[in-house]
Amino acid sequence: MKRTIIAIACMLLAGPALAQSLGEKTGVNSALGVAPSTADFVKQVAISDMFEIESSKLAEQKGNAQEKSFAQQMVTDHTKTSTELKGLVSGGKVEATLPTALDSPHQSKLDKLKSTSGKDFSSDYNSYQVSAHEDAVSLLERYAKGGENAALKDWAGKTLPALKHHLDMAKELGKAPSVGQTK
Repeated sequence: MKRTIIAIACMLLAGPALAQSLGEKTGVNSALGVAPSTADFVKQVAISDMFEIESSKLAEQKGNAQEKSFAQQMVTDHTKTSTELKGLVSGGKVEATLPTALDSPHQSKLDKLKSTSGKDFSSDYNSYQVSAHEDAVSLLERYAKGGENAALKDWAGKTLPALKHHLDMAKELGKAPSVGQTK
């Protein structure tokens, strides 16, 4: 265990740029509470927003009443944050490249949601929403505390309360029976 910690520490100290990119992909930065690089932050937030929007559009069609209501809120809110992030990048306040498609793990989850329905859809969608929002809250907290771009740090801090609220809402999905629930 000590060797692993020492190896991770050496990696972080030896190559900050590599460690930031590698850390976000492996969860090392999250575990250590290290802020991601600006490029990684922008990429991860953009992918997160895309996934939220696309998965929630499916939930608007396939979900029960509770999920449909939640999904509408997700589409609205994540479209807003996506637009804000694009504005920061296109306005020159943030130097980063916005991804145009989901990464493989998120695309796999979306494909799975497309192929399921009823209780299976609900179970997967609800689970994905909790984990996606836990990841997003962690990402924004870490960048708001230690990010390298002032405008993006400010945006992350302002966006964080809404994401925490989304996480709370996601944790309630499936807990209460909803009227008109479809199966």
